[in-house]
Amino acid sequence: MHNLPNFVHLHFDKTADELGETEKRVLKKAHERKIVSTDINAAFSANASYGERLADGIARVGGSWSFIVGFLLFLVFWCVVNTVILLTRAFDPYPFIFLNLVLSMLAAIQAPIIMMSQNRQTERDRFEAAKDYEVNLKAELEVLSLHQKIDMQVLAELSVVKEEIAKLSRLVAERNGA
Repeated sequence: MHNLPNFVHLHFDKTADELGETEKRVLKKAHERKIVSTDINAAFSANASYGERLADGIARVGGSWSFIVGFLLFLVFWCVVNTVILLTRAFDPYPFIFLNLVLSMLAAIQAPIIMMSQNRQTERDRFEAAKDYEVNLKAELEVLSLHQKIDMQVLAELSVVKEEIAKLSRLVAERNGA
């Protein structure tokens, strides 16, 4: 990567000015011999607001088996209390209208929160794909750079071998002619 403009044009099929921000950043890191890979979870979580972390936590709890089992136990408890234990003075008698109201409100609140978390997961996937692209691009550049170094080494060795063959040919010619 000694001649950067030629390297860029040869491997990207565009001039250095036409490169995107990602390509420029990766080229700079490759030229400085620095890594581009990072801990994606830490990098993505570092920019999360309190509300986004809260939405992720609620979605994590609301989408777990422990929540489902716990909520099922709560529903069974509610029904038993209001039909068997409080037979005459039930605060929410069958058909459990108040329970339906509570469940509707819970669903109305929980659904947008889960959607927020899913949107963040989509953003995280995009962020991860961009990081993967950077790492892959740098790896390709390093492989191309190594190929170039090996090719230069092979050409140098071939040049030395040609010179030695020429010397040997002259020596053989001198011995045969003398």
